Amino acid sequence: MPLEGRHDQFFPSNVSQKLVELIENNADELTNNWLKDIKQNTKTPTYQSYNEKELYQRAFRVYSQLGKWISRDTSKEEIKSYWTSLGIKRREEKFPLSEIVLAIALVRRHLWQKIQSEGLLDSAYDLFQAMELYNRVTVFFDRAIYFTVLGYES
Repeated sequence: MPLEGRHDQFFPSNVSQKLVELIENNADELTNNWLKDIKQNTKTPTYQSYNEKELYQRAFRVYSQLGKWISRDTSKEEIKSYWTSLGIKRREEKFPLSEIVLAIALVRRHLWQKIQSEGLLDSAYDLFQAMELYNRVTVFFDRAIYFTVLGYES
């Protein structure tokens, strides 16, 4: 669920706020693009045979709640708890670790492709302001991957 009207307390930059809203408001499109990619990617055969509706829900949860995930109000412990549990669940579902890491990386890739395709970063000033968001998103996805692997290996 998007955090409409609340981004200003998390992101001092109007550009960051607009980009988070862009992602959350286009979560369905992003999820469908990710799903198409993951289903066709030769490096993700386990995902290809997995329930499409469940895969959709998993990716949609990340895109539609991006503001929450990268918010300063979301603690590292909350991220650790969610993604460690996810790693444990994926291991129980017999997903290879390499496919899980690639799936998360593809979520991030589709996110940035959407931002670039919208042309919201036309000026050097916009790019500079967007670096704050880029850094927060990168840290979030790095933590998500790390804690997923940690859960998987536990």
